[in-house]
Amino acid sequence: MKSQKPKVMAELMFRPMIDRVIDAAKGAGIEAICVVTGYKAEMLETYLSGRTETVRQTERLGTGHAVMQATDFIAAHKNGNVLILNGDAPFIDSKTIAEALRYHRENGFVQTVISAKIDNPFGYGRIVRDKNENFTAIIEEASADAQTKKIQEINSGAMWFNAAALLDLLKKITNNNSKGEYYLTDTVQIAREEHLRVGAFTADNADAVLGANTRAQLLELNEMFRDKILKKLMDNGVSIPCTDGVMINDDAEIGSDTVILPGTIIKEGCVIGTGCTIGPNTVLYKTRVGNDCVLNSVQAEEAEVANNANLGPFVHLRPNTKLGDFVHCGNFVEVKNSNIGEHTAISHLTYVGDSDVGSGVNFGCGVVTVNFNGKTKNRCVIGNDAFIGCNTNLIAPVTLADRAYTAAGSTITDDVPADALAIARQKQVNKEDWVVKKKPYREKKY
Repeated sequence: MKSQKPKVMAELMFRPMIDRVIDAAKGAGIEAICVVTGYKAEMLETYLSGRTETVRQTERLGTGHAVMQATDFIAAHKNGNVLILNGDAPFIDSKTIAEALRYHRENGFVQTVISAKIDNPFGYGRIVRDKNENFTAIIEEASADAQTKKIQEINSGAMWFNAAALLDLLKKITNNNSKGEYYLTDTVQIAREEHLRVGAFTADNADAVLGANTRAQLLELNEMFRDKILKKLMDNGVSIPCTDGVMINDDAEIGSDTVILPGTIIKEGCVIGTGCTIGPNTVLYKTRVGNDCVLNSVQAEEAEVANNANLGPFVHLRPNTKLGDFVHCGNFVEVKNSNIGEHTAISHLTYVGDSDVGSGVNFGCGVVTVNFNGKTKNRCVIGNDAFIGCNTNLIAPVTLADRAYTAAGSTITDDVPADALAIARQKQVNKEDWVVKKKPYREKKY
């Protein structure tokens, strides 16, 4: 990967691959999880802090050696079964894990390899079976003869073990090979030599075997994952007329008849209602959007947008923003940590931060809520049907009561009562011939 972070932290559709592997395990009912860390171990351990146990593999001496580092963890669960997963194989799914465990238990195996059949098995270890379809061995690409290379069933790297048997098998793995490494796949041969029952469960999900060792392979995984998500959404009634630049996280909930336009990126934790138009060039993160909304070139993080809102172009909703029904935010509007009432219009070039705004309020162009005094953040309160004139500065904390008006260009430092007009600007003075006398401009050279 040529990266300064562990490979398993490379992202598949906005989330590190390790997260997706852990989620699959938890989704299958597995709560006790141990992650073996290696390259840039401190970074991964910090990221996983409190979510899983971790053990460190200080020398990378093969997959078997990696599992050996977790001996204490395995011993703590020696009366059950243990699952080994690859942190860089993010397409493993809970269904495959659960079904493989059921197969493992029903057949009394001490080891069950999760396999898959793929069209191009080059580079993968092949699953070898006898004439009765019983699993007999894993043969790696480098050791496979021409006939073995034709086998399309391959080892995913994911395996279920009887925990007590695994502890015993790990003691018997050797590194007598060209690389001097301990391979977990050697346990298959050792178990068979000891007349222990081993099996291979063929997953319905052929993608479960796929991983990424390069940026190009990571791109391929992202494209595959993206296409699956978009197809599922379209099958559920979402319109995506052109998929260019559209990236949607798999946990997104999007209602029918919503249209997703090019350049739209929907990250984790987003819920969007029905009949919306999202995009073009919109980015959402942990944001909820109601029904029949339009978001054109909007960036929103941890925000809530109610029904029939019309936003954009070039609107930024920062965390803890809540917009009511029929709110309009026009071009170059930013809202942060504020509650905006229904039918309020913030048309253009305006910043509303740390404010509680009523319904039916009109913000003129260039309005600023001045919410930070250098030490503390303060809030503005604006009542229903207030009218904020262009280029008004509201110096928080300040309250404008219902139907209060501010004159354009005013800097408001005191509360404005209901039905009052606040004017906070000096009387205009014109100084005749000032430009001729002062010559403030640069000499023109044309």
